[in-house]
Amino acid sequence: MSEVDRSLVRVGVVDPRVAVAQYCLESYFAELGERFEAGFDRSRSISADNAELTPPAGLLLVATLHSEPVGCGALKFHGNEPAEIKRMWVAPDARGLGLGRRLLAELEREAIAHGAPAVRLETNRSLTEAIALYRSAGYEEVPAFNAEPYADHWFEKQL
Repeated sequence: MSEVDRSLVRVGVVDPRVAVAQYCLESYFAELGERFEAGFDRSRSISADNAELTPPAGLLLVATLHSEPVGCGALKFHGNEPAEIKRMWVAPDARGLGLGRRLLAELEREAIAHGAPAVRLETNRSLTEAIALYRSAGYEEVPAFNAEPYADHWFEKQL
């Protein structure tokens, strides 16, 4: 992806059941299966199903370039508690141009708009690029706040 292409990327809230959303989510799960040391089994992971990623319970952002999906990120809302960031993924061809940072910033804006005082997330040690992104965006490592079996790091950022 070139600089020109980057300027053409559109990010918006979509229904998690539409084709571009399903493509991103399936690509996300496939990559976890490849990168995690022991693979990835969705049935063992903490849920973030379609209902949880649909307003008012949550939302799913999808980034597209020329109508093709190139990234996603989701939020689960918990009333006045921190919102959870889920399903962050950027297509391999779109990496290195700031799309992950852009998705993260947009998720933070959405969390603020929905009254969340903070955002939190968990990640696996094999996702080193994601860990670096979260730290550089001001996320602080915190004690585990859930029992996600694939998580090695838990992060939070006050909004």
